[in-house]
Amino acid sequence: MRLPTLLNAALTLPNGQSIANRIAKAAMTEGLADTSAYPSPALERLYAKWAHSGCGVLITGNVMIDRQHLERPGNVVIDRIPDADMRTSLSAWAHAAQSGGAKIWMQVNHAGRQTQVTINPHPKAPSAIKLGLPGKKFGVPQALTEAEILELVERFANAALVARDTGFDGVQIHAAHGYLLSQFLSPRFNRRRDGYGGGVERRARLLLEVVEAVRAAVGPNYPVLVKINAEDFVPGGLSVDDMLAVVELLEAAGCDAVELSGGTGSPEGISFSRVGRPAPGEPEAYYESAARRFKKSVDMPLILVGGIRTFETATRLVAEGVTDYLALSRPLIREPDLVARWRSGDTRPARCVSDNACFDSPDDGHGLFCIVEARRK
Repeated sequence: MRLPTLLNAALTLPNGQSIANRIAKAAMTEGLADTSAYPSPALERLYAKWAHSGCGVLITGNVMIDRQHLERPGNVVIDRIPDADMRTSLSAWAHAAQSGGAKIWMQVNHAGRQTQVTINPHPKAPSAIKLGLPGKKFGVPQALTEAEILELVERFANAALVARDTGFDGVQIHAAHGYLLSQFLSPRFNRRRDGYGGGVERRARLLLEVVEAVRAAVGPNYPVLVKINAEDFVPGGLSVDDMLAVVELLEAAGCDAVELSGGTGSPEGISFSRVGRPAPGEPEAYYESAARRFKKSVDMPLILVGGIRTFETATRLVAEGVTDYLALSRPLIREPDLVARWRSGDTRPARCVSDNACFDSPDDGHGLFCIVEARRK
């Protein structure tokens, strides 16, 4: 069988790192840190399974840069120089993920106002705008001071350096989905009147400072990527035009690639993980239109995530140059070997029903798993 470009053509990043094929496992919160916020043996086992998925690269779930501002319990945290035990557990995690030949990139993040009140009743954000979500409680955030912002930049750089030194193949800075850097980019959530608020260049200032600090920490030949929203899908939020302006700045700052997603945790908007199949006439890939505009604006490699469930769509998106790389998340929870199945010639669509039940499982301490598959057993 002649394999399409999707499955057999390497992608080389600007820094020279080569990825074996054009499909990644996207970041998903695993909820499998131990009580010290170190990677656990259960997390190693999960990535050892994904190591043989057929993906060219695996992107970790949220690794947080401050244990006072977790996205949820069970996050791995790098908020200081790690001790020997932490380094050992991080290296074991990286080696488990690499055991099947894939690369592993660590996603680093700060939750901002998307920190539940049980973790921190006084979260930090660009502006004091509270988040309300059904069934979850969030505190009223405090606007970050400029001194606190400078500390954040150092924390991101430290986490990236630790990732490099413990065997991870790259880092992805999370600036999407309504977390802290996404909040700074969004005119809906960033109402600051200093140098970090206002026009899109000022709203992008913190992200650019993080990218520059991370690059300085890890050196010129280590992959530094950014995940960003195509748009926020809330009134007054980040637009596609804003996104394009930001990615041009990122390209100039030496970012190696961008992953395009969308949506925030705001209840009036569209979620980054939509429920159900697309309606008739809707694209399977949520952000295809924005991706086409991206590829006309910048030369930086693009990773596209969101809604992709069929081999035919995945193949078309790469063949048409809509994106350089694809990322799958929920389908790989139900079928860890999905890409390997496609490679074998079984190109039936992913079995994922997109009900989002899997995203609730990390909250109960059992880690990430497919509820539908669990019910079948």
